[in-house]
Amino acid sequence: MVASRIMWYVSTRGMAPRVDFEGALFSGYASDGGLFMPEELPQLDRETLCQWSTLSYPGLVKELCALFIGSELIPKDDLNGTSGDTGSAAIESVQGAKNVDIIVLLPKGHCTKIQELQMTTVLKENVHVFGVEGNSDELDEPIKAVFADTVFAKKHNLMSLNSINWSRILVQMAHHFFAYFQCAPSLDTHPLPLVEVVVPTGAAGNLAAGYIAQKIGLPIRLVVAVNRNDIVHRTVQQGDFSLSEAVKSTLASAMDIQVPYNMERVFWLLSGSDSQVTRALMEQFERTQSLNLPKELHSKLSEAMTSESVSDEAITQTMGRCWDENQYLLCPHSAVAVNYHYQQMDRQQTSSTPRCCLAPASAAKFPEAVLAAGLTPETPVEIVALEHKETHCTPMRRGDSWTLMLRDTIEDLSRRWKGRVLNASQ
Repeated sequence: MVASRIMWYVSTRGMAPRVDFEGALFSGYASDGGLFMPEELPQLDRETLCQWSTLSYPGLVKELCALFIGSELIPKDDLNGTSGDTGSAAIESVQGAKNVDIIVLLPKGHCTKIQELQMTTVLKENVHVFGVEGNSDELDEPIKAVFADTVFAKKHNLMSLNSINWSRILVQMAHHFFAYFQCAPSLDTHPLPLVEVVVPTGAAGNLAAGYIAQKIGLPIRLVVAVNRNDIVHRTVQQGDFSLSEAVKSTLASAMDIQVPYNMERVFWLLSGSDSQVTRALMEQFERTQSLNLPKELHSKLSEAMTSESVSDEAITQTMGRCWDENQYLLCPHSAVAVNYHYQQMDRQQTSSTPRCCLAPASAAKFPEAVLAAGLTPETPVEIVALEHKETHCTPMRRGDSWTLMLRDTIEDLSRRWKGRVLNASQ
């Protein structure tokens, strides 16, 4: 295993200065439009994996972070675009904090009612929710534009909390280690046993985390499961990283994404950390919205993972079957992963390889999908109470300059923050 030392981070496009972990943490996109990645990946040996196998989940997070993190600071401003779940979790973690403001862009009409209420009913002074008349891909554009202005981002201490940010990928890696240690039959065999991990994905953050875990020595086989927005599936199967005509609305709404930006991290790793190759690929995609992976790159991708695309009908059938067989209520995103498991079982493709399906959300947030599956939603009293609370959400309408609105909001928050500091010091 690599000894602890300063970890440097570079942009996948190679045109931005390298930064330490602090620089990667307090950022979003790199100034060249790329995503930050460790300059070198540590390698875990068998002894380390065996030691980690006895750790709790928080213990695993701590050990992984020790490999990649230097010192940390607390930011003043937080910028977050969400397809549903990240926003409410981020708000919960910082609401009421005196030294953090959080801005959340919510794609109106592309989240469930409960997801929206979890964000819009938080009326704390440091929480600022915008309801965007666009989908998750579209709201990512102003965030990328703001972070591209490096001077502006640094001046206002901006960071992103979604999987644009490397720290989110780092923490998600723990999912894969924890799943492996839970499912591996024994660590006494040589080589260590394989475990198949099925990853439901939209922006491909958890997929990138799994692939990095695989690259640093975790013996997992990855399956990426998507809904009808199938760009990642087409990329794995055919090398076709191209947009469809439009984003399709599905029951797994947080995965209704056409631009899975974390695939850029996967392409960078597949190319042997070649930023020139990655930059050329991504610039072509951004210019033409169409990309056929080079044959060698597609071959490596196919070796690293397989994939499946799941319809709404299959989602509801899977939710119903899981309830009938296990009395477990799947959320529609988790059902996308479990559907792959059921397909393998029904095809009688028995394997000695254990399989784990990652479950990213609670079914309580998706009562519409639960009803569509013919099941009865289990709604906690805390969720029911949201419907009676006051809401606040600033609209971002089509025709507005979303980037300008973001910049103006951030500048206003910085002025207020400096005013509070000044008053406190007097």
